[in-house]
Amino acid sequence: MERRLFLFLASFLFTHCGTPQTNESIFEKGVAVGVNKNKRLEEASGLAASSRNPGHFWSHNDGGHPAEIFLMDERAVTRRVFTLSTIVNRDWEDIARGPGPEENTSYLYVGDIGDNLSRYPLKYIYRLKEPSLEQPEEITEVDTLVIKLEVGALDTEALLCDPISKNLYLISKREKSVRVFEIAYPLTDDTLVAKNVCTIPVKNITGGDVSPDGNEVLLKNYEKIYYWRKIGNETLVDLLKTPPTELPYDREQQGEGISWAYDGSGFYTLGENAKGERAKLLFYKRKQQKTNP
Repeated sequence: MERRLFLFLASFLFTHCGTPQTNESIFEKGVAVGVNKNKRLEEASGLAASSRNPGHFWSHNDGGHPAEIFLMDERAVTRRVFTLSTIVNRDWEDIARGPGPEENTSYLYVGDIGDNLSRYPLKYIYRLKEPSLEQPEEITEVDTLVIKLEVGALDTEALLCDPISKNLYLISKREKSVRVFEIAYPLTDDTLVAKNVCTIPVKNITGGDVSPDGNEVLLKNYEKIYYWRKIGNETLVDLLKTPPTELPYDREQQGEGISWAYDGSGFYTLGENAKGERAKLLFYKRKQQKTNP
């Protein structure tokens, strides 16, 4: 009897481990707080909360557009457009904010990481000190991180920066179970090898973000949002190996951008302008009081 019970429980855990569970008690439904009316930002493909400019967000266009990053306020109104004058936008897919080589300095990481046909042997992540509203709009000081996936060419559209370890992470898009690639800090080699550290039983991931304290993670595709939260001092990789929670999502047209609010009060999403509709900036307010692990 005990052996049969053990086999049943083992079978249950094997079958259900990693399966997302829906939970509507953590965050409220999305509320439109603004509309992106800027015609220069037609294909918003990434979103990241600013720390140097409170109440603002960074975004950028998908591939084939100028190498520009847009600073918008909480109503999705563009306040400044900064040009990375020495860079090309081959296929920018996500943007992350986090620490970098200088202590107490905020950096942006712009991911030229898309590859729809899986044909590029190298990816590029552009690292720059986070601009402020007051500085000139042309940016020339940009570090280029050259990335090679250890498994070869794949399409990736989500870029994460872990504020605790300073590691960067890329998430593949097109497998039935997406792969997580780790780029370990310090980022000093001429070509950085992104190691496949785990897989997640979800697909078509288009964006993601790590909370400013490093304890929560969001990933999204066009239909769903997945959420992880630490219960102890586990690493980000160990966290992503656990089953995610599926959050309520007001589906957007070509919705790719997702970002935590810098104060942890919830998260935001932003899609592309599509089919004659201007994309809305949606805010999902946290219902539960957050407690640190």
